[in-house]
Amino acid sequence: MAASAKSFLADAGYGEQELDANSALMELDKGLRSGKLGEQCEAVVRFPRLFQKYPFPILINSAFLKLADVFRVGNNFLRLCVLKVTQQSEKHLEKILNVDEFVKRVFSVIHSNDPVARAITLRMLGSMASIIPERKNAHHSIRQSLDSHDNVEVEAAIFAAANFSAQSNNGKILNMGTQSGIAALIKDYFTEITLGNKRDFAAGICNKISEMIQGLATPVDLKLKLIPILQHMHHDASLASSSRQLLQQLVTSYPSTKMVIVTLHTFTLLAASSLVDIPKQIQLLLQYLKNDPRKAVKRLAIQDLKLLANKTPHTWSRENIQALCESALHTPYDSLKLGMLSVLSTLSGTIAIKQYFSSAPGTAATTARSFDLVKLAQECCYHNNRGIAAHGVRILTNISASCQEKDLLPLEQDAVFGLEALLVLCSQDDSPGAQATLKITLTCMVKLVKCRPHLSQSVVESLLTQLHSAQDAARILMCHCLAAIAMQLPVLADGMLGDLMDLYKLIGRSATDKKQELLVSLATVIFVSSQKALSSEVKTVIKQQLENASNGWTAYRIARQASRMGNHDMARELYQSLLTQVASEHFYFWLNSLKEFSHAEQCLTGLQEDNYSSALSCIAEALKSYHKGIASLTAASTPLNPLSFQCGFVKLRIDLLQAFSQLICTCNSLKTSPPPAIATTIAMTSGNDLQRCGRISNQMKHSMEEFRNLATRYGDLYQSSFDADSATLRNVELQQQSCLLISHAIEALILDPESTSFQEYSSNGTAHVESEYERRMMSVFNRVLEEVESLNRKYAPVSYLHTACLCNAVIALLKVPLSFQRYFFQKLQSTSIKLALSPSPRNPAEPIAVQNNQQLALKVEGVVQHGSKPGLFRKIQSVCLNVSSVLQSKSGQDYKIPIDNMTNEMEQRVEPHNDYFSTQFLLNFVILGTHNITVESSVIDSNGIVWKTGPKTTIFVKSLEDPYSQQVRLQQQQGQPPSQQQQQRTAYSRF
Repeated sequence: MAASAKSFLADAGYGEQELDANSALMELDKGLRSGKLGEQCEAVVRFPRLFQKYPFPILINSAFLKLADVFRVGNNFLRLCVLKVTQQSEKHLEKILNVDEFVKRVFSVIHSNDPVARAITLRMLGSMASIIPERKNAHHSIRQSLDSHDNVEVEAAIFAAANFSAQSNNGKILNMGTQSGIAALIKDYFTEITLGNKRDFAAGICNKISEMIQGLATPVDLKLKLIPILQHMHHDASLASSSRQLLQQLVTSYPSTKMVIVTLHTFTLLAASSLVDIPKQIQLLLQYLKNDPRKAVKRLAIQDLKLLANKTPHTWSRENIQALCESALHTPYDSLKLGMLSVLSTLSGTIAIKQYFSSAPGTAATTARSFDLVKLAQECCYHNNRGIAAHGVRILTNISASCQEKDLLPLEQDAVFGLEALLVLCSQDDSPGAQATLKITLTCMVKLVKCRPHLSQSVVESLLTQLHSAQDAARILMCHCLAAIAMQLPVLADGMLGDLMDLYKLIGRSATDKKQELLVSLATVIFVSSQKALSSEVKTVIKQQLENASNGWTAYRIARQASRMGNHDMARELYQSLLTQVASEHFYFWLNSLKEFSHAEQCLTGLQEDNYSSALSCIAEALKSYHKGIASLTAASTPLNPLSFQCGFVKLRIDLLQAFSQLICTCNSLKTSPPPAIATTIAMTSGNDLQRCGRISNQMKHSMEEFRNLATRYGDLYQSSFDADSATLRNVELQQQSCLLISHAIEALILDPESTSFQEYSSNGTAHVESEYERRMMSVFNRVLEEVESLNRKYAPVSYLHTACLCNAVIALLKVPLSFQRYFFQKLQSTSIKLALSPSPRNPAEPIAVQNNQQLALKVEGVVQHGSKPGLFRKIQSVCLNVSSVLQSKSGQDYKIPIDNMTNEMEQRVEPHNDYFSTQFLLNFVILGTHNITVESSVIDSNGIVWKTGPKTTIFVKSLEDPYSQQVRLQQQQGQPPSQQQQQRTAYSRF
């Protein structure tokens, strides 16, 4: 059994997996048919893993039908197992093709005499509500079971009623592609019918629940379970209004604590979904918070206010915030004050804070009252409860960052003092609560420094001072904060490096996890603070400490940070020391490639302006190491980890260095290869003054085209990196901009100085740089643009000043140490698309036969697969499918056919639903022969940006002549006249 499990859980493509998937299904089906209950249960619970590995409708439909058979004939324990599998696989339910048969087999158990079996069936129907929202027999069974005398069955009916009511609000039909006008009308018609059926159930069940809740015979505990169903009654305005009136009556009629809590929370969820009643709900919750003496009710009101603050902060008026501030100022309970401050701190980071401080047309009293929030935050900054103090400084930080009024400027110092006090308090404590508070404090510090840079020096000094006496866990967080601040602003001067090195020596010889993490964090701060290359003393201290107290993984992480910060000499030494400490040859080649890349970048640090011969030798040495590194990197790749981004990035870097080297040689050719004697005559004859300079003109054209081609390739790499973090994408973008800058400089100085414009290349947004590498690159860009602009249209056509400007621009770009960003080493987000085409041949090399007078309906199905952190950086909004066909080989006679019929080019956008999408294409193959069909997918994120993620799938189609046309052609060849029927056939074919 274990061997078979391994065989069907192996990774492979869909076309190659089909046989394995069928084998796996047959293996599980064998377990389902076993006479032993244990084997049957084991087979049932293994189905979710099968769905995860093979998430396409053909297999899922067959598997669910088998599970429905088990549900129909099995005992209650097996039914419970099938129910759990169905609930775990909820997103695959829409892929069931035979829904009627599936429901029929499950629904047959509802007529059982066993109330437990009926209860499990009701829960099964509720779990399937997304695919059968309008089934009248299911609706009737739920209504009937609500009147049952068995508590288990009633609870199951409540569960099913809640699920069906929730589906009443979701009228979405899975979008299978773009529709024509008629198809859209048909879709709208059936959507309206479906929604009408759903509304019937929601309205009917609402009346039934209302009767049961208001009925005296219904127990209180049952009423508490029925009330939450009303939160789903918001798809219709009148139904939402009646549900709200019922809840209002319940709050008044049943003042017990449990009833008020359940009713108020349902009230809030209903308002949050219907949207129109949110201001009324905020007022109601504030009223209970202020007037109700029960702490449980107050806590529920605070919890719901926090929910509404997160969901709709724009609906909070100044009066609402003022009332919450007054309640927080007057409450004697710290737990309630903490909750209210949590709501206020959430609001302070949104648009609501600007509405609160906006100038009002009222009197001076209104303006004075508006500062109750500031008064509350100042009081809480030094509270003995850490959580209250944290929310207080967070409110002050958000106010300082959002509001730029002059009378609020003193709040900056209040925020800084409060943050420093919390830093001192929490850095001495190792408890989880103190660490959570410290994280809030350090986050506020980073935000405050980013918005108010003039406060950075005092904040950094307080962090460095406290770093010596803090606990190890707090030191790690403080180092992260220091690195985040220093990445934005160059605030860590060389004088502070000594304090960091002293602390690095004092860490000790312990090998605990905290010490290892602290070594990495502190080394990162040292790398950030060292704007230039590390001194030999600093490198010696780091290496000694790593030898004494670290393991190989810690050394690798520090080397990775050194590569990220541009300290390539340190990184090369660490990678070299790790080569003999790995057990896999793939890891060895990976480390060896990193060592060679670091050595290559280290060779470029010796570049000097105006020394072009040494620049060429440095670039040649770097290219030598890069070629060694790319060979090792290729050897380190595996089928499961192909290292495609890394290989693409390094190959582009190699080509960029070669282009730089070629440009310097081209500039030198003005001296080494002067123009011939007839160059002036050629220039006068051609009318191109640039020809007077000889062969350099053509070489410069080639260089400019090469840099533009490199910029295009960097853009393609950017578009293919959907899972990359923003810093990595910005790094790729900077490389692309450097290529465009050099091509622009060549055009502006030499090729076409008259028509060149500098407006589109003017730098803007340099204040928003996120790293030191970006800051230095932008500085080089600005300096090069200034020099090019100063030489533009001077000393025509080409002078030594022009070539020197180009060479110095190349050297200035290469002197900035390259930063290898996170995505080069680590993939935090993983997104892939798996496509399945039908019809598909059994053998990939075998073509699909199609007659030339027919169209091929190509169905494209796809599944979006995610890693452990889906949507961390960006989410898929829709998938763009592009289908194209190319004629590979032609057979038969060569007819004159319009160009439109020779190729197929189609594109459709589909929105995945539960990570699944499907659409169809109609393709024409009029020309006889073999056609190559390529289906390529790309994704569109929530911002509308297209990412070329792939995959690309290819199938072959053989277009055959239809038998009737073949018969007519043979008759014509034999000299027989065509019949009338043939003329009709031709006209039909043309139509």
